[in-house]
Amino acid sequence: MIDVSSPPKNSWGHKFKHFSGLDRAIVFTVLARGCQILGSTGTVLLIVHFLTPVQQGYYYTFYGFVSLQVVFELGFSFVILQLAAHESAYVTLLSDGTIEGDPIAYKRLASILQKVRRWYTVAALLMFVTLAPSGWYFFLQHQRPGDSVEWKFPWTLLVLMAALLFQVDPLFSFLEGCGQVPEVARLRVVQVVLGVAFGWTAMISGHGMYSPALTLSGQFLTGVLFLYPRRRFLLSLLRKNTEEHNIAWVSDVWPFQWKIGVSWICNWFTGQIVVLILFTYCGPVVAGKMGMSMSIVGSLSAIAFAWMSTKAATFGAMVRRRERNLLDSLFFRTLLQSTVLVSTGAIIMVAGLFILQKYLPSLGARTIPVALFAVLAVTALSSNIVQSEALYLRAHKCEPFLLQSILLAALVSGSAFMLAKRYGATGIVWGYFVCMGLVALGSGTIIFREKRRTWGYAP
Repeated sequence: MIDVSSPPKNSWGHKFKHFSGLDRAIVFTVLARGCQILGSTGTVLLIVHFLTPVQQGYYYTFYGFVSLQVVFELGFSFVILQLAAHESAYVTLLSDGTIEGDPIAYKRLASILQKVRRWYTVAALLMFVTLAPSGWYFFLQHQRPGDSVEWKFPWTLLVLMAALLFQVDPLFSFLEGCGQVPEVARLRVVQVVLGVAFGWTAMISGHGMYSPALTLSGQFLTGVLFLYPRRRFLLSLLRKNTEEHNIAWVSDVWPFQWKIGVSWICNWFTGQIVVLILFTYCGPVVAGKMGMSMSIVGSLSAIAFAWMSTKAATFGAMVRRRERNLLDSLFFRTLLQSTVLVSTGAIIMVAGLFILQKYLPSLGARTIPVALFAVLAVTALSSNIVQSEALYLRAHKCEPFLLQSILLAALVSGSAFMLAKRYGATGIVWGYFVCMGLVALGSGTIIFREKRRTWGYAP
């Protein structure tokens, strides 16, 4: 845990920070999301200019398919963050890379990192040998006459880079759990900038289908450069003899991880499968429009959720120290701030798309109609609340949203399969809204209130 100084309580800086919720971690995270939005906006323009509508469909389906890496991660990155946060609450990471504090917590922290290395080494290999041929089979099966898209090598390279990035990403979660949230958030800014630069280079040079792979290449390179100065700290933990204070996977990790893992897989079904279903039933052009629309709305959600996600380690430490009042005060204030932000952003986005489709139809035609886009934006508001409630409860090292995640995955997938062939994107969007905008919000809030009542947090 690293202690970061704050402005004096009576200063304007402290009052603004309290009102806005801004801190270094949020500033860097929002900056990263902002760069991502600017990068995505530029990418959208480049896609319109350099890719055909069919290539656009393949482009977004690439991302949807490769996101199946959640099957191999099983939510371990979030588990890592929470485990590290609970143990690092009693140790201090010094600027020279050494650790002071409770020796038992130190050994348990080392044990966590050692298990992370073993898990992700095996999982990355399995991910590559599974996703690469599966993608080949999917695209070969659904390739339509006249779809002159060179996807084979770009797809293989994308899976390879995803597997390499998959190996270093958990180390960032571990460092966040150890209190280095602002540092990791700053890294994300550089990752986005370099990734966008690599992706744009592929587009402009006439190799647009390689853009996803090169984007991940830039992110991987940045991650390696970030970890190199921290090698002393990480290697000391990897070489540490944990003796009898070893983290027990069966009792300390797996009961939490398998539930998080199932929820993460279900999130893939609720967030990515609709593009693959549209690709299958309606073709790459319709899938590309939906993929681009969901990507734009997802960028808004990511920025708003930064207010909450950067508090994950703090929530875990507060739970460990039993600081319930501080936890509730911070959570509900942050929830209000993120909700206001996502609401404002949704209004601006819908208005912007309306203007775009009216005055620049060649660009606006690459997304779904503005009315359907507005439905997606409202759904994002509900999702932001549910994700925030889930983050709060998961800070207690439990996963009460497991059954809800399974239910929503079944509802979204089922409705998409039933509606896509007959109603296309319109049916899928409205089915998505009912499942994720109404059912998810209602059931999630019930779970949230019930768990808090059970734990004695609320009457």
